[in-house]
Amino acid sequence: MNDNHVLCASPQWAEGLEIDVLTPLSAGVELGDLMLEVGPGPGAATGWLRHRVKRLVAIELDATSAETLANQYEGTNVDVVVGDASNIAYPNDTFDSAGCFTMLHHVPSTVTQNRILAEIMRVLRPGGVFIGSDSIASDGLHHFHEGDFYNPIDPGSLYTRLSTIGFTRVSVMVDHHLSFTAYKPEEASVI
Repeated sequence: MNDNHVLCASPQWAEGLEIDVLTPLSAGVELGDLMLEVGPGPGAATGWLRHRVKRLVAIELDATSAETLANQYEGTNVDVVVGDASNIAYPNDTFDSAGCFTMLHHVPSTVTQNRILAEIMRVLRPGGVFIGSDSIASDGLHHFHEGDFYNPIDPGSLYTRLSTIGFTRVSVMVDHHLSFTAYKPEEASVI
């Protein structure tokens, strides 16, 4: 990531994320006991999320960011692991909920984004919820990400992408940012 991303580690960024994204996005959503946070980076959402679940597992690709975050939350209910979200090292049906916040646009290809979304679906328990947000594409953000991966999510395609992967009850909202909720289907009952 380029040096502009220092902003994402600021208390102001975390506060804005809590007020504008996390609080409204999680209203009326049951996160359960065990949540997966994908791509926490500096942990702008981590501190807020950890107070809403019994245990939070944060999977971060960048080893330096993961180490910093692990040190920050040592001795708490947060487990930070270094890993690739396109190949999550947890069994099927592990987590009650999952979330990713302002990170999908850093994934270099749509194919890899879809692989991450599919992996999140795989590790969610039946009925589990996936919540997330990302920025809306703009010239300003394109320049902000100069020298960095910048692959913004097309809001018009996200519903179809999540539904095609198998999520149900998909809701995509676009305002100053993109936010979404989607559920892994409940297991089919045997008659």
